This record gives sequence, C-alpha cells and structure tokens, in this order.
Amino acid sequence: MSEISGGTPSSSAPSSSSARRLVRRLPVVGGIAAGSVLLLAGPAFAHVTVQPGTAPKGGFATINIKVPNERDNASTVKVEVSLPTDHPLASVMPQSVPGWKVDVTKSKLAKPIEMEGEKINEAPSKITWTADGKGIEPGQFQQFPLSVGQLPSDADQLAFKALQTYDDKEVVRWIEPAKPGGQEPTNPAPVLKLTAADTQGADQGPADGKNGAKGDTTAAQASTSDTTARVLAVGGIVVGIVGVAFGVLAGRRRNA
Repeated sequence: MSEISGGTPSSSAPSSSSARRLVRRLPVVGGIAAGSVLLLAGPAFAHVTVQPGTAPKGGFATINIKVPNERDNASTVKVEVSLPTDHPLASVMPQSVPGWKVDVTKSKLAKPIEMEGEKINEAPSKITWTADGKGIEPGQFQQFPLSVGQLPSDADQLAFKALQTYDDKEVVRWIEPAKPGGQEPTNPAPVLKLTAADTQGADQGPADGKNGAKGDTTAAQASTSDTTARVLAVGGIVVGIVGVAFGVLAGRRRNA
C-alpha cells in the first residue's frame, strides 16, 4: 500500500504542473488572437469613407461622410469634401452636426445640367465642416450626413475627395483613386458606388424628409452590422482557442 500511495504523486505531478502552465497561458494566447483580429480590422476604420457605400442610379440618396481620427495626440478640426466635377450634383444639402459649422461652395458649370425640367448653371463643388469645439478627438469618429442628387445614370461610381485637417496643422489628403484589381492606395478617396436604379429603394427628392430618414436608418444599420460582425469574429476565435486548450488539457489528464 505504501508503494502505491507513494507512486501516485510522482505520476500526477507533471500533469498538474503542465495543466497549471497551460491555464496560465490561456489569457495570453486569447489576448494575442484577439489583438491580431483587431489589428487586421483596424485599417477598415482608419479611412474616410462614404456610408452606405452604394446608392441607386438616377435618384436622390442620403449618405454619410464617415471621418475617423487616426492620431493619438491630435484632434480633427476641419473636413473638406470636394464633390464630383465629371458628374455634378445639382442638389447637395448637409444636415446640421452639433459642434460643427458647415459651408457649401458653389461653382459655375462648364456645361449646364438639367433637373426636373430646369437648366442649372451652377452646382455645389465643395462642402467644408469646421469644428467650433473639440472636433473629433483621438479614438473617435464623426459622420457628416448629406442629401445628394440627382445621381447620374451613366456612371458606376462617384469619388468624394476629402482633406482632413488636425489641430496640429497636419493635413491628410484622401484623394487617391483606386485602380481596379490593384492594391488599395494609402489614402484612397471616398467612393459612392452606383447600382442599377431601384424605384423602391431610391429617394424620390431632396426635400422628402421620409426618404432622408430612411437613408440615415440604412447607414446606421450598415455600421451596426459591420461592428457586430467584427465582435463576433473576435469572440469566435477566442472561444475556439479556449476549446482547443481544454481539449489538450483533458488529453493529458487521460494519458496521465
């Protein structure tokens, strides 16, 4: 009996020691996995973008210029968005954003355009938002809503080139065009892709408050879905790692 009781601790000690080491490593492994996913997901949040990224051709749409702060020690205090010149938009109306002043610059068109039976000789060419408070602080983002139209029927996308100015005078130029099939530029211009006309999904006019609300809801749903997908991805990887670790631990116990 003394031999049996004496031998038991010696055979189980390595297994217990290995188990303790494995348990101690679980938070580290999980943290590394979660951090890797967040690093991969980070660039998607870093660019100035148009939300939602698509709208039907030929109608009106409510979009958001989404501006994240990429700096740890400076705030964004000015955002300038140049509107498309190859396909001018006759109607561009910004929504009021608390803490920001907005200015709409109009320019004379080289070639008049027609909308709702009227010839238009000038159109908005630039929207400028200037912070009258703290602006977009580190770790935050801001959305700037716009009602735009009439969207062209003979184009597949519109580029909204943007300049982002920080309170330390740094200016980031989001103006680089993306090449089909090529790598994404360092500072890509925000793009609105145009899809086939959809009479049910398109806004009917710039003054339709219901349509504007619908566009805002669509943008919010798209943003929420994107965030939810990233959170679920991180959670799934961490849970998978924990499951594998406990499987290894159980196998070692059986072998012991």
